[in-house]
Amino acid sequence: MSLDGAFLHLVKAELMTLIGSRVDKVYQPSREEIVITLRTMRDGAKKLILSANSVSARVNLTETSFDNPQQPPMFCMLMRKHLGGGRLTDIRQDGLERIIYFDFECVNEIGDIVTNTLAAEIMGRHSNIILIRDGRVVDSIKRVTDDISSVRRVLPNIPYETPPRTERLNLLEVSPEEVWERLNGSSERLAKRLLTVLEGVSPVFTRECAYYAARDVDIPCNELTEGMRDKVLFFLSKAKKALGGTAEYTIVSELGGRKKDFCFVNIEQYSTAMLISHAESANSLLDGFFAAADRTERTKQRARDLLKLLMNSYERVSRKLELQKKELAECSEREVFRVCGDLINANIYRLEKGMTKCTLEDFYSGEPREIALDARLTPAQNAQKYYTEYRKLDTAEKMLTELIKKGGEELVYIDSVFDCVSRTENEAELAEIRRELREQGYLRGGKTDEKIKKTEPLRYVSTSGYEILVGKNNRQNDTLTLKTARASDIWLHTKEIAGSHVIIRTAEKGAPDEETILEAAELAAYHSKGRSSSQVPVDYTAVKFVKKPAGAKPGMVIFTNNRTVYVTPDEETVKRLSAGRG
Repeated sequence: MSLDGAFLHLVKAELMTLIGSRVDKVYQPSREEIVITLRTMRDGAKKLILSANSVSARVNLTETSFDNPQQPPMFCMLMRKHLGGGRLTDIRQDGLERIIYFDFECVNEIGDIVTNTLAAEIMGRHSNIILIRDGRVVDSIKRVTDDISSVRRVLPNIPYETPPRTERLNLLEVSPEEVWERLNGSSERLAKRLLTVLEGVSPVFTRECAYYAARDVDIPCNELTEGMRDKVLFFLSKAKKALGGTAEYTIVSELGGRKKDFCFVNIEQYSTAMLISHAESANSLLDGFFAAADRTERTKQRARDLLKLLMNSYERVSRKLELQKKELAECSEREVFRVCGDLINANIYRLEKGMTKCTLEDFYSGEPREIALDARLTPAQNAQKYYTEYRKLDTAEKMLTELIKKGGEELVYIDSVFDCVSRTENEAELAEIRRELREQGYLRGGKTDEKIKKTEPLRYVSTSGYEILVGKNNRQNDTLTLKTARASDIWLHTKEIAGSHVIIRTAEKGAPDEETILEAAELAAYHSKGRSSSQVPVDYTAVKFVKKPAGAKPGMVIFTNNRTVYVTPDEETVKRLSAGRG
């Protein structure tokens, strides 16, 4: 689903209305994305996103709102310095290559007017965003050294060179007949051959051409009949017109709803195996196609440090628990020391100082027992030595039992925070979790009392009209269950699986019906580690039966009088019940 040069041509045509606009703001919401707000005279502010992400590289206008980092990255600061206040004078594309250039007229440090060019190279894992002045690289969002590529370096203050280019036909400049001359007689599959002949087209386009001509995406060129040849020429002619302004912006989605591919012509090759929809413009298609996936990726990037911290903490506590369990197993031998002390005391009249061992009848088992003695100690002192060892192991067992219990609770807590982090959707939610981890001693630095934008629980409405609230993190879970909810409300949580607290509000409508409980259980399963599982067990009970033990970590509660239902979470149900997100 990579953006090809032909589709980029259509994006560029729509962006030409931005010529003359000025750079108002520059943001870098993630490591590989730049968002430029352009102020136009006619349409006001427009947001342009340039992404060098390997799976979602693109350039398009966007309506998406972004959570920007509190401290802008260095490349963002550089862009603000060189492009701030600049006027967009031209947008260029070399043929149908996957590179688009934005020329800005700017004022440099000494007041001279200069032209700065921003190059967006949309090339899969080689994608990049490069700032150029006077033919030299100022900097790039990805620096490419000799260790990364022996073909082309991208480093500050070196001449800018375009990526290596293969000579292919530009569909805008040649006739369909000229393309056919390159195809005729080849034994290669038509779809594959078109990729090597035409510039800037994607596999989904070439497969559609083969399907249109022969209803076979794998047909070789030399097996095309005269009638099929005419269909190929017609398809290419139609595609050429589409690039001139009659494009059908098509989105291909899986039956489950996940977007899979897109093209500028109508797609029929998947028949009923895929869902086909259309967008109004090239820019709106790209914005809708990538927005959700990019939001998830941005959050993952920001949460990476927290996830790594939690994984390390989990492994550390797990190793500690294993050692403690091993020590606890050794404590089970403490009774041997007590028996040895008892036997020595019972037979003390038969023993003398200087003995290194003795064999005494064990009145507990009736069998003789050999006991080691310290020759430097009296028999009474040897007995006390065994009793001391027994008491030490007995105390260790009690302490280790408590430590193992606390260690297990800590693993459950870390697992719950890990689940919360993996489901965060914005920077505000991550900030709340960071504050929680600082308060619990997992994170150092920062102030636990710093002002953080408060987020609200997720809100849903059941089919029967009951309000259902879902916590986003442990602190929010505590507030939701212990402060917001009333005693008669219904509390739900996945059984022995990390997840959110879910509350069914009953103040207005009374006890909920079975359908509402099942829908709330689906929400609890969806907002948990069991999201991708089936038959997830969910406990539910009245809020009055949910308590928080003294000293328990955030989000940790105990409950009684509960029942359990089994549900399979479904994203469509979640969307249907959604009534606005906090």
